[in-house]
Amino acid sequence: MSNAWKIYMLAIVSFLVGTSEFIIAGILDQVAADIGVSLAAAGQLITVYSLAYAFGTPFLMAATAKVDRKRLLIYSLAVFVVGNFAALAFSGYGFLIVSRVILALSSGVFVVTALTVAAKLAPPEKQGSAIATLVMGFSTALIVGVPLGRLISSLYNWQLVFGAIGLLGVLGIALVAYTVPQTESERPIPLRDQVRLLANPKIAVALLITLFWIGGYSITYTYISPFLLDITGLSERWVSIGLFALGVASLIGSKLGGFSTDKWGFRRTLVGGMALHAIILVLISLLAHSPAFVIPLLMLWAFAAWSSGPTQQYHLITLAPEASSIMLSLNSSVLQLAMAAGAGIGGVIVEQSSLAAVSWIGAAGVAVAALVAASAFGYFRPASAALRRKEAELAAKLGAQDLS
Repeated sequence: MSNAWKIYMLAIVSFLVGTSEFIIAGILDQVAADIGVSLAAAGQLITVYSLAYAFGTPFLMAATAKVDRKRLLIYSLAVFVVGNFAALAFSGYGFLIVSRVILALSSGVFVVTALTVAAKLAPPEKQGSAIATLVMGFSTALIVGVPLGRLISSLYNWQLVFGAIGLLGVLGIALVAYTVPQTESERPIPLRDQVRLLANPKIAVALLITLFWIGGYSITYTYISPFLLDITGLSERWVSIGLFALGVASLIGSKLGGFSTDKWGFRRTLVGGMALHAIILVLISLLAHSPAFVIPLLMLWAFAAWSSGPTQQYHLITLAPEASSIMLSLNSSVLQLAMAAGAGIGGVIVEQSSLAAVSWIGAAGVAVAALVAASAFGYFRPASAALRRKEAELAAKLGAQDLS
């Protein structure tokens, strides 16, 4: 089996991990009604997940630095299966929080390890595309996992969704064991040295971009189902269709984001994607009551948002290639902190203002990310034009080599 197919196998398993994370947003209103809590309180299940992921992943990656990457993938998936079955077996808000913590910790280790393995399996000039393929697995969760989970939850019970993910997770363990080669662990980097990486201004600014970009995205995405039901006025059937359309666009966006990174460089891809992301959220805010416009705008929103994922991860790897696992772990932690902050801020907005305001505030967050990225890459400095031309010329040469 070629390395390209091994990367696709990892993407298939990533689909399950992505579904377990994103499904809560798709069934948030049903979970809230079933366990007897408010919509804002149910939204904090996303906050808990994100906080556990953000703070737990760096410690777990440091503790398991000497473990073979293949074994680490299998171990993390085994814990992932336990977390899903816990959501199936136990009911109540408290038990669901515990399940989300277990899923967050196991998913964090799996995601960082899978991204590292995928990057190592690919040649240097294709690492952006390899990362995009993994991200494609997560975006496929939005296409298939979330709409299907919404349908199962509507017809039967939302807990059955987690039971199904757990069963498929067992198959995922077998798939990893069969397809993924033994991969050497990286040199252990103490936590204090990981923290020192944050003292690097370029790394700190890059992570700040992730914080505002994902924070703005999370404010809107956490409450997207009730937004479509109550603000746009879509039926249950059309909400599922909308989530499916969002997922399709995210798949295309993540793949084209990786292609654009390899072809034209991460600077143009990242700034352009985030600028489009912010503009689309403004349009969603203005046209929220028009179903005919909202579905296409949802697709453009997902396309723009997910195009930045592989690009930002590649960007961070280039800043410290000798510590790629740690860089991806730090980015994942900041990403999940941003998800937690976005869900929390969104909850406050829903409680204190209105559900319709979440897209406006989300647009503001993403706009800040785009401005920070543009400033960091020198787009406001005329002297940097030559550097950007050099990057474009180099990307064109690499593209020509790929075609030859």
